[in-house]
Amino acid sequence: MKKYISVELRRFVFDRAKGQCEYCLIHDDDGLWPHEIDHIYAEKHGGETIESNLCLSCDACNRYKGSDLASLDPESSEPVFLFHPRRDVWSDHFRLNDSIIEPLTPKGRATDRLLKLNLQERLDERTILIEIGRYPTPS
Repeated sequence: MKKYISVELRRFVFDRAKGQCEYCLIHDDDGLWPHEIDHIYAEKHGGETIESNLCLSCDACNRYKGSDLASLDPESSEPVFLFHPRRDVWSDHFRLNDSIIEPLTPKGRATDRLLKLNLQERLDERTILIEIGRYPTPS
């Protein structure tokens, strides 16, 4: 049974992420659908509804991630855990190259593959946002 996420906890997660998807960095103001609160470790895997297991995710990243915890590194075919926004530093695993999110590590590659961070439609969206100065989100 899904646990209720209070308004206060939702606001905390949103504010901590500064309104950005913690996977692809797109801002909530720039998405077609409102960002969602993601259980990094899904409840079905024993993940709790607590600050350290929640992150802000855009609709696309959240749908592709689902309840997955790991995937295969496309280079080595070895299983690796996905990027964990509470434990991992984004820039250790990814870098921006214009609209492309380049994975730098096995964890980054597995996350990129599963979340489809560089699908053409996602690249097109980021390219438009870059052209109008909205991506990455200005500080």
